[in-house]
Amino acid sequence: MSSEDNLLPLIVEPEQLAEHLDAPSLLIVDVPLRPDSYAEGHVPGAVFLDHRRLLRSEGETPTDVPSAEALSRLFSELGLTRDTHVVAYDDEGGGWAGRLLWTLELIGHSRYSYLNGGIHAWRESDQPVSREPHTPTPSDYQAEILHPEVRIDRVELQERLGEPGLAIWDARSRAEYDGQRGNNRRLGHIPGAVNFEWTEAMDRERGLRLRDYAELVTELEALGLTPDMEVVTHCQSHHRSGFTWLVGRALGFTKMRGYGGSWQEWGNRDDTPIE
Repeated sequence: MSSEDNLLPLIVEPEQLAEHLDAPSLLIVDVPLRPDSYAEGHVPGAVFLDHRRLLRSEGETPTDVPSAEALSRLFSELGLTRDTHVVAYDDEGGGWAGRLLWTLELIGHSRYSYLNGGIHAWRESDQPVSREPHTPTPSDYQAEILHPEVRIDRVELQERLGEPGLAIWDARSRAEYDGQRGNNRRLGHIPGAVNFEWTEAMDRERGLRLRDYAELVTELEALGLTPDMEVVTHCQSHHRSGFTWLVGRALGFTKMRGYGGSWQEWGNRDDTPIE
């Protein structure tokens, strides 16, 4: 499906969204880091999503994508249909919203947008805020992983380390990347990974919107990340890297992939190489 078919662009500004709040095909999802954020005020008509439901939360890779059954339940509760255009946002500049959009891309639902800057930019733009909870009309959505190439697992990543054309974008803090911080058995980073912390892509002066695209592309290219490459992004739980996956997509990187296991998996094994 081409973006021309979509109601809104991938990155939508508060003013643009405000003009479409009554569109019947629109599903606005608030997926905040801080659960109280929704009750304190949200985009009118937005539904609340507990971000924990975007994680498998069990087994060896608790941060990976949930089962198709769990995703079917989740998106049915949210009222998702094939014609729905989802607008996701959060209260932290795009981490959990990005993770939601990555999940939608995985199941082949390409009608989606990110509210640039989330609730911060929405409030700073003097847009209306609601405190009334909005309950979606349930649907019967059968989710299946239609775009498996959007994710990568540890086995494939480990086999392909050092391959030309494959790059790894570590979205964690510099201290985590350098092995000075972390709660894992082993600290450090995946060999060959480059570090560009997720918050570096946010403009703190403009309500946490994405920074200037040309500047971001220049900075990423200086690290060896170019739009023609296959770029794997990760953090500790593929939450911060939900945003960097989205940033890559916005900048025209066509082969962005998310490593759901992230450092939670890589750093807690004995058989993974670490720098």
